[in-house]
Amino acid sequence: MDIGIFMFPTGDAIRPDELGAEVEARGFESLWFPEHTHIPTSRRTPFPGGGELPPEYSRSHDPFVALTAAAMSTSTIRLGTGICLIIERDTITTAKAVASLDVLSGGRFIFGIGGGWNREEMEHHGTDYPTRFAKLEEQVAAFKTIWTEDEAEFHGRHVDFDPIWSWPKPAQKPHPPIVLGGGTRYTRQRVVDHCDGWMPIGRDDEAVLRGIEDLRHRAERAGRAMDTISINVFGATPNREVLDRYAEAGVGRAVLLARPEGRDLVLPRLDRYATLLA
Repeated sequence: MDIGIFMFPTGDAIRPDELGAEVEARGFESLWFPEHTHIPTSRRTPFPGGGELPPEYSRSHDPFVALTAAAMSTSTIRLGTGICLIIERDTITTAKAVASLDVLSGGRFIFGIGGGWNREEMEHHGTDYPTRFAKLEEQVAAFKTIWTEDEAEFHGRHVDFDPIWSWPKPAQKPHPPIVLGGGTRYTRQRVVDHCDGWMPIGRDDEAVLRGIEDLRHRAERAGRAMDTISINVFGATPNREVLDRYAEAGVGRAVLLARPEGRDLVLPRLDRYATLLA
């Protein structure tokens, strides 16, 4: 099982290029950055993690810019969005950003996506909360069309465009892996139907393990082989016993959380996590 690192790349934390180099030097497999374009001050939508929303949610760099910086200081680690809120983004420009980053990184990008939780944030982008996943499904289909066809067009309810030319095409063929975040049965069905991998949050280990079994059953019913679906536990518990259970259950990647702090605090944490790589 591979082990990656996740961090909010804020302006007062270790720089993304420096973090990438340090993560790669220690032998980790991947580096992941999240996305929030902004946080509405209303706070009408409660934080799913409970309590006050951590300040890094409103202070992070754009993930594609930060991952490009990390790509330039590394050569082997995979680089992922964890997650990109595609429902708050224009489909065509996002397809361009993904393809560009994949080419510039030498085919190392993983496209982690999700529907998000903050209603006000979505509304500011013109996204309707109840239909966000219908939009997400159309966006995924449209991305694949743009990435794989010389003259791409798509006509749906939420995404609609006539034939276009758009290059570059991604370095990975047919496209970078698309990994969907979320913990519900609806998420797992969307993974089977539309995506290349599942990314649950590792807040509840038993729930993740039950979810893996549910994902297997859904894949079997759909006639899809499980070896075509990656399982990536996000924010996994940095404990050898837990990680071994995940590996036995078929998890291919565990992503460990690093707080957005300076080098003096982040590097010792990476060193502690590195002891789990053996």
